[in-house]
Amino acid sequence: MGFVYPASLPIAGFRASRSSRTFAGLGVLALMAISWAAPLLAQIPPASPAAERALAAPRIEGKTMDGKPFNLPSLKGKVVLVLFWSTNCAVCRDKMPELRTNYEGWAGKPFELVAVSTDTRVQDLLDYENIISRTVPIKQRFVQLWIGESSYRDNLGKHAQLPAAYLIDKSGKVVQSYVGRIPPEAWDRIADLL
Repeated sequence: MGFVYPASLPIAGFRASRSSRTFAGLGVLALMAISWAAPLLAQIPPASPAAERALAAPRIEGKTMDGKPFNLPSLKGKVVLVLFWSTNCAVCRDKMPELRTNYEGWAGKPFELVAVSTDTRVQDLLDYENIISRTVPIKQRFVQLWIGESSYRDNLGKHAQLPAAYLIDKSGKVVQSYVGRIPPEAWDRIADLL
């Protein structure tokens, strides 16, 4: 139960009922909380310049799993969905068929899907890729990188939860980020950006 005014306290010239006193008490508590929190919120520093630069100009470079050099800025002019994932992430594996289907559906459009594996052992990713190479048509395969590859670099930082995805527009800027399952609205947003 919330804060309750005494029954004898008149509110706006009438004797308040128990429920209206409780409601009014909650309003007072809310105002107190806001007035207490406002100075603290004002002290929160803005995003670091490095974080702002990463979102304005994300960079990923390295070698793909098939040994080709990769540089994210070279995809400028395309809408790009970058997905950080791991083979030991059930949600990540569960999303792969959806990703592949959408990737195939946008063949011939200015769209690219880039998956970055965060597996600690490259062998886990190689085992997964071995299965994919036997079961998934070539037209559904997208760029795959491994974060542990010696030339791999990015300015997007570590991800506490997987999957983590970044939607990048044709100018090369991050316009949306997703943590956990990629929502259906993301595909609508990609369609709008195309």
